[in-house]
Amino acid sequence: MDSQILSPNREPAIWARLMQTPGDKLSPEAAEYLLSIRFAGRDVDRMRQLAERSEAGALTDEERAEFDSYLHVGNLLAVIQSKARLALRGR
Repeated sequence: MDSQILSPNREPAIWARLMQTPGDKLSPEAAEYLLSIRFAGRDVDRMRQLAERSEAGALTDEERAEFDSYLHVGNLLAVIQSKARLALRGR
């Protein structure tokens, strides 16, 4: 697993903490918008390609960086959408 995901002071972990900080609640409209965010089809296809190449141990350094970027963005999106679901559940 990439060390950036595990490190408490790398971008994904910092964003996760930021999104968990108590503060103003999300409006229902903002929460619904955040839940509507999805990867485009071409991005999903690319992630699948990279995942297959990763499983085969065939990623180049550039592809590994690209795959890590997709993983980081996906993790951040998951945290944001989790917060949005909690906001909608609490209304």
